[in-house]
Amino acid sequence: MRVSQAQALENRRRAVAAASRLFRERGVNGISVADLMKSIGLTTGGFYKQFPSKEALVAEAAQASFGDLDLLLASFDTTHGDHDTARSALVDFYLSTEHRDQPGTGCPTAGFAGDMAREPTAGEVRDTYAAGVREFAAWMSTDADDGLPSVATLVGAILLARATAGTELSEKLLESTHKALTAPHGPRPGILETGAERQGPDAT
Repeated sequence: MRVSQAQALENRRRAVAAASRLFRERGVNGISVADLMKSIGLTTGGFYKQFPSKEALVAEAAQASFGDLDLLLASFDTTHGDHDTARSALVDFYLSTEHRDQPGTGCPTAGFAGDMAREPTAGEVRDTYAAGVREFAAWMSTDADDGLPSVATLVGAILLARATAGTELSEKLLESTHKALTAPHGPRPGILETGAERQGPDAT
């Protein structure tokens, strides 16, 4: 039976949405095209009518995931009014057990990190991911820096917390990183303390 153009577009949207979630949850190599399409009630043949390759879907899924992140960040700004408070609230969320335990709906910067590290150094997927990281860092930026240190700290902490989930270390990673980023006289979102700052100006 011939599928209408509207239904084909809806099938494509569902495939991208499922891939966005499953790739973050299981990794790109952890879900096959057949299993992906089965999860939304479609066939593998239907996939190749929509996408030239799995790689093309990965790029589109990553882009969609970062689009979701943009909406989340905008909601923090809307809810909290001033941007400094929104950044602090984002740190609270990011370093929560809820975020740790739900990678499929979590930050794509962390969700796609392992797969992107294995991608060729050039290509559509890597470019899409890098653009998303830059936008996240720009949102996290302060007058002191460009936000990249904060993003690196948050992503590193959540990846380690997920890797050690079920152990006491996982909880400690979340708690200690949160404390370091929010301490009144310590690192804040966007600012990482240097060794000299830790030791004080009179250190020798």
